[in-house]
Amino acid sequence: MLRVVVVVTVLVVFVYGLVDVIRTDRRQTKGISKPAWIVVQVVLPVIGAVLWFLIGRPRGTGPSPASYSHPVAPDDDPDFLRNLEIRRRNQAEAERLRKLKREMDAKDRKLGGEGPAQGHGSGSDEAHGSGDAGTPGTDEVK
Repeated sequence: MLRVVVVVTVLVVFVYGLVDVIRTDRRQTKGISKPAWIVVQVVLPVIGAVLWFLIGRPRGTGPSPASYSHPVAPDDDPDFLRNLEIRRRNQAEAERLRKLKREMDAKDRKLGGEGPAQGHGSGSDEAHGSGDAGTPGTDEVK
């Protein structure tokens, strides 16, 4: 049973050390280059792993995280949220303006349909009775 525990421990230390060397950025390795550390680990499994952890591994860091740019979720992106709020305000303002325009058009139709339009059409000069046929469109108070 003790032999199995020793073999499993050696295998675990070897695999963990080798994976750690492979995942470490080549610029962060200490002592020798990254390919040399891999060779040392393969040739001297336990001693290579121990040397890697004592000498070669960068201090204060775990396995180097994958450094790739991924899209940010919309609810985490402050620019998206800011633009969303601006877009919402613009849409609300546009809807308010459309509503006001509809109300003004309705009032214009209502006022235009009640009686003759003043200042519009051919009969408006005669309806006001300026008395001076030579100057159409001017109403003088005498």
